[in-house]
Amino acid sequence: MSAPTVNLNKQPKTSTKRRSKKADVGPVWDWAAGHGPVTGALSATTGAFAIATTGAAAGMPPTWALAVGAAGAIGHTITSLRDKLAARTTCMRAASWLLGAGWTTWAMTTGPLTWTALGSLATLGVGIGASARATLLHEEARELEALAAAERQVARELSAERRAIAAEWVDRIQRVCSVSVRVVAVEMWPTGTGFTIDAELPTGGVTYDKIARESARLSGDAKLPHGCTATASPGVHQGRVLIDVTTVNVLVEERTYPTDYSPLSVLSGLPWGLRTNGEEVRVYLREQCALVVGPTGSGKTNMVHTILAGFARATDVLTWVIDLNAGSAGLPWVGPALNDDGSFVDGMRPGVDWLASTHEEAVRMLDTAIAVMKERKRAYQDLLSKHNTDLLPVSSRIPQIELVVDEGAEILVSNDRATRKLGEKILEFIRIARAMGGRTVLTALGATGSVLGNLMIRREAKVRAALTGGETEGMDLSKMFPGSRGLRVDQAPYKGAGFMGTPESPAGLFKAWRILPNQIRDIVTATSDRHPTLDAKSARAAGDTYARRWDPERTAWMRDSTGPSSAGRGETSSRERLNLAALRDEVQPSPSAADEEALLRQFREEIDAQFGTTPGRGDEPPAGASSSGGLNLSANEDNPARDAALALLLAAGPDGTGASAIARGLAEEYGTTRQTVVGWLKSWTDDGTAVRVGTGTKARYVHHRHTPGSGGHD
Repeated sequence: MSAPTVNLNKQPKTSTKRRSKKADVGPVWDWAAGHGPVTGALSATTGAFAIATTGAAAGMPPTWALAVGAAGAIGHTITSLRDKLAARTTCMRAASWLLGAGWTTWAMTTGPLTWTALGSLATLGVGIGASARATLLHEEARELEALAAAERQVARELSAERRAIAAEWVDRIQRVCSVSVRVVAVEMWPTGTGFTIDAELPTGGVTYDKIARESARLSGDAKLPHGCTATASPGVHQGRVLIDVTTVNVLVEERTYPTDYSPLSVLSGLPWGLRTNGEEVRVYLREQCALVVGPTGSGKTNMVHTILAGFARATDVLTWVIDLNAGSAGLPWVGPALNDDGSFVDGMRPGVDWLASTHEEAVRMLDTAIAVMKERKRAYQDLLSKHNTDLLPVSSRIPQIELVVDEGAEILVSNDRATRKLGEKILEFIRIARAMGGRTVLTALGATGSVLGNLMIRREAKVRAALTGGETEGMDLSKMFPGSRGLRVDQAPYKGAGFMGTPESPAGLFKAWRILPNQIRDIVTATSDRHPTLDAKSARAAGDTYARRWDPERTAWMRDSTGPSSAGRGETSSRERLNLAALRDEVQPSPSAADEEALLRQFREEIDAQFGTTPGRGDEPPAGASSSGGLNLSANEDNPARDAALALLLAAGPDGTGASAIARGLAEEYGTTRQTVVGWLKSWTDDGTAVRVGTGTKARYVHHRHTPGSGGHD
């Protein structure tokens, strides 16, 4: 007798057996599928009929069918209780077994082929099917109710937590800010690092900034961890306030730049870091310039690389970089694609489209950029009319030019005449280039009145980032983010942490990504075929100055270990200049004492022959040698490191050099420290051998032969 069971948890299933080629035509039976109300009833009745007919013909004892039915009822009752099915379902299954077994026993006794037997069997089948359908619906409703009850329980628990947070912060805001608010909602951040309170302000003219001003006191009253804040911002209307409460300090952790180098667009935003709630900070630079400030050690250079990474990934941006500090900001983005002979590696393109490290190259770049913008204004009038816009439609065919100027804010406020001219060109580019797809990213060492005193910078650079690094000097956040309340430097004392504000989001804490040199190489490789090319009309205005920007003679400084300071000044070649081991890349073997003496003697002879130095004791000066124009090394015969340092100072030319650069040049050969070099430079400045130019971190030293009026510089 077939068990009259129904699969109450029936789900659509696919066949677990493959069709053979012979079974391609006709119905396909799924023998693993469970029974529904109809097929279950049909299976039960046909099974009972088959057993009754066979048993009657074979003379089988009728009580066997009754015993099997009782066993089936007991077994299904046990399984139903184990599966925690409803009592109705359990009774229906047991009754189906017992009724089927009872009919089979009766039919075997009286004969299964009578109309009475067949009619009663059909009635029994219909009853089983109807009851199975009813219990199936009941079981589904019961299951849905159980799921809903679980969800209501979770909601009650979450609601209880939110109600507790709301009550706590209503009391805290009243106590600290003397403002009675009504909490409308509490949203828990998906990252689990905090929550946002949406509150309604009381009537009487109270605005959100009354709470924003008390951010520090609210954070202290809530006993938030260091690096966590409670900041208020405008709500959906002026009578509402949003309070973001950070409960986990995410600023202290180093966050590596994401390894997803997928294409970006300046129109859809570029990621610059993470908010404390774990969300990306996206900046939109189609119409906005950007200003990034940060003192030494705050992670500003790393932030510049993050910015360049976003531009490299963009398919509609060309990046031009000006860095008068030896081009250090752009060199990592050029090196992976450049061979020693000045050609590109396997057709690769650098991560930046143009790099200027000298004043002359920067002037070329800015003049070209201004010419391109003016040409676009004239040449694309039809395109603007076609799109009915006054903003040039930026795309991969007409890319935006992003001018990144490291420490560019200092250029704008410099008192040097040549640098001031450079600053004027930067301001002209900012002034004329917005509509035609030209924007700037400037960096500065601090948020001071001199940096932010220029109206053009304040008006155009609405995207602003301040990497504090815990530095308080020169970090006036009220000037950097006017109108923002409760921002304090001590809230972000970690490298790479600071504040960022954009037109789309108010100023708030953020963490810049840490981008490693190997990632820069990977990004240059991954995005090499993605960079756009300058459109034909702009390229025509740019001319040969732009077209030949990667010529080997103009990129020689990138491959020359002596740096860009010697480029273009007509100094001696590498074969003719002094043969100092500190000026060579390869590691030299340690010489013996005799070799050192011979090397020092050869060194002095080369200096005498090349620079017209004064003789040593007991020697006659050469004819025509000036008493003051030579390089007097006689006083330093017992200190070869000092001699080498003075030679490096002389070789630096009119651009001069600093203590750190000299110390690096002597470290390999002599192990000289920067402090020692500082002492030498001070003594040379006192006796007139050297002249100090600039102050602070910008100070450099120039040999007196290269100063105006010395008469010693050719």
